[in-house]
Amino acid sequence: MYVVNGYAARPSSRVLGVDPGLTRCGLGVVDGVPGRPPSLVATGVVRTDADLDIAARLLAIEEEIERWLTKYQPDTVAVERVFSQHNVRTVMGTAQAGAVAIVCAARRGLPVALHTPSEVKAAVTGSGRADKDQVTLMVMRLLRLTDRPSPADAADALALAICHLWRAPAIQARARQANARTTTGGPVSKGSAVGGTA
Repeated sequence: MYVVNGYAARPSSRVLGVDPGLTRCGLGVVDGVPGRPPSLVATGVVRTDADLDIAARLLAIEEEIERWLTKYQPDTVAVERVFSQHNVRTVMGTAQAGAVAIVCAARRGLPVALHTPSEVKAAVTGSGRADKDQVTLMVMRLLRLTDRPSPADAADALALAICHLWRAPAIQARARQANARTTTGGPVSKGSAVGGTA
């Protein structure tokens, strides 16, 4: 007798995680289904020279992301949502690299998900305040790696991919609810009661 669990019918999904940056842009691809340990497909980092013109750097990142999309054929691209930081120049470069990844995915009709650093940390470690070392160690454990992904940008990209892989069902459920509200005329009014009397 075989026991069929809730994940048996779900096809495996492949996610490309992008940890955007101009000097180092982390890339990581994982396969899996929500609720189960994912498997590593590939990880790496796109490096650009700080002495190069910004256009040349962004082009180099675009070309490498396109190469990864062609080679690994992900179902979804997950990109870190850029937060304001103390160094405006750094955050601008990060945002520009992230936008390149989004455009590359959109060009191929791939869905794009944006996740905040705290969402990624919470999904992978259980705590939104985990430090980079804790995230890396959990990525290693989940992917059954013996060596640390190096540099840290590669581990961050894998964490992004894992985060999206596990959060995708909740994201899709929220999207369905939003679509249902739109097609039925909007949200329930405040005067209505659910499961009781108004």
